[in-house]
Amino acid sequence: MSKLEAFMNILTGKFDNREQYKRFQDQGMRHFPFAEHINTICNDKIIHLPEDFKGIFLVEESYYTSEGKTHAAPHLFLFTEKEEGIKLTSYDIPNGYDKTTFTYDALRDVEYSCLKKSEKFTPAIYVLKNGVWEGGSVSMFSPVLKFTLFERFSEERLEVTEMMEANGKKTFGYDEPIIYKRK
Repeated sequence: MSKLEAFMNILTGKFDNREQYKRFQDQGMRHFPFAEHINTICNDKIIHLPEDFKGIFLVEESYYTSEGKTHAAPHLFLFTEKEEGIKLTSYDIPNGYDKTTFTYDALRDVEYSCLKKSEKFTPAIYVLKNGVWEGGSVSMFSPVLKFTLFERFSEERLEVTEMMEANGKKTFGYDEPIIYKRK
């Protein structure tokens, strides 16, 4: 099994932070979200991939519920194996979809040549350290809007830390990573 295949075996599936959410609720921390990830490989829906294509596209469906409201944050990612580790490249959601309609189940065949890499997201590199994949990136979404991503993936859990800052002031993110476990 290649490094990329091993990485994707950890990353694909259905996950939530039920245990962490319950613990925080029991401690009176009401601001921390209940979060779900559904990660599905979608190469089968990308048509006309190059013959020698070795990457894996993934639809990440993320749902965050806080204070009784749920919002979706879907993404299309490409994972490739590089000498230094596994590279995550973000792609724009294909034309015809938005954050409320982009899911693996709703995704129809999409032409590879029509896919566009995100111009805002800096690709992340993940390196295997003591059985845990870790990595991330810092992206400048605008001259004043900074997005920081750091993640750790293992067989036991996915740890995701995301922070958005505007003019150096945190506008989104939590002091602790969201800890997802397989459902």
